[in-house]
Amino acid sequence: MPPDGALPEDVVAGVGTAPLGVYLHVPFCAVRCGYCDFNTYSPDQVDSDAVTVWARSAHAEIDLARRVLGDDAPRLSTVFVGGGTPTLAPAGMLGGLLHHLRDAFGLQPEAEVTTEANPETVEPAVLDDLLGAGFTRLSLGMQSSVPHVLRVLDRVHTPGRALEAARQARAAGFADISLDLIYGTPGESMDDWRASLDAALGVEPDHLSAYALIVEDGTALAGRIRRGQIAAPDDDDLADKYLVTEELLTRAGFEWYEVSNWSRGPAHRSRHNLAYWRGHNWWGIGPGAHSHVGGVRWWNVRHPRRYGALLAEGRGPGEGREVLDAGERRVERVLLELRIADGLPVDVLTSTERARVAGLVDDGLLDVRGDGTRLVLTLRGRLLADAVVRRLLD
Repeated sequence: MPPDGALPEDVVAGVGTAPLGVYLHVPFCAVRCGYCDFNTYSPDQVDSDAVTVWARSAHAEIDLARRVLGDDAPRLSTVFVGGGTPTLAPAGMLGGLLHHLRDAFGLQPEAEVTTEANPETVEPAVLDDLLGAGFTRLSLGMQSSVPHVLRVLDRVHTPGRALEAARQARAAGFADISLDLIYGTPGESMDDWRASLDAALGVEPDHLSAYALIVEDGTALAGRIRRGQIAAPDDDDLADKYLVTEELLTRAGFEWYEVSNWSRGPAHRSRHNLAYWRGHNWWGIGPGAHSHVGGVRWWNVRHPRRYGALLAEGRGPGEGREVLDAGERRVERVLLELRIADGLPVDVLTSTERARVAGLVDDGLLDVRGDGTRLVLTLRGRLLADAVVRRLLD
């Protein structure tokens, strides 16, 4: 990784040919959830001024991104503030970073500007400040409405708090509200999962993400499963709950647009996440954040102290990077675009890969649409998305 964060000349020259987004990582949480393996730090792991130092460093990385991307960089299409718990930082601090991005790059008309939030950290005054600062979309980490499921996940919010936060966000004026749910937690029954879906739908969100629980190595949850204290998620149970999710959300007027994401029509899809799945450009700001511009992918150092020290020295915070060749970019395109409802253009595939399509169609895993120009996963195909990709590419 070049010390100054510079990108290859041909990449900089082509930066204006694709949409550009920014991901801003806030690496702090009041408590680390037992299933989480994200790059986050609780108060006992960082200095007392860690949030202030992080913000100062993030401002410096915005300036770095502006220098590296040059004058041809397009205005930002999306900004996504994630974590961690972004709303542990004061709303004014997040607003200041958003204003800096606006000054440095500009925002496209009707740009999507999202912040994630833990339900316990947003009150009406905070929501008003976020809206006033220019945030257009709020993503709330609900996970479940069932107390014993939240306990297994080590979530600290009460079951109804996410729902109340969604109502407060709507009252404040947010026109785009998303709820994140997790299914397959050890001990969660089908009735529990249905209750969580019903509760989420009851506050009429615009978008809903439902993720199967993944047990990551090194997490507290993985340790409990390894010691036999709780059972591991069951694949059949996960599949059954996915089918129930599709049934209930479709009945409520939602449509799937990515394997784990549903919205009330195209206007409420997460444009930032779609940019990832479509291989667009984004710059990741913050400790451990990942970036992709023109086939160059890099990642920042993980610890906030080291991140801040590098930027204070006038250096880029990147820890490493890789430059993808045309073949690798094509394979990634198959992996990512096949997950979305818009599907994968058939002409991305080689002739050998196209010959495998008929078998996948016969097995009920793929549909061919758009007069034979696009491949879209069936419902069964969504359950077996990784296997479909393997059969296409192997």
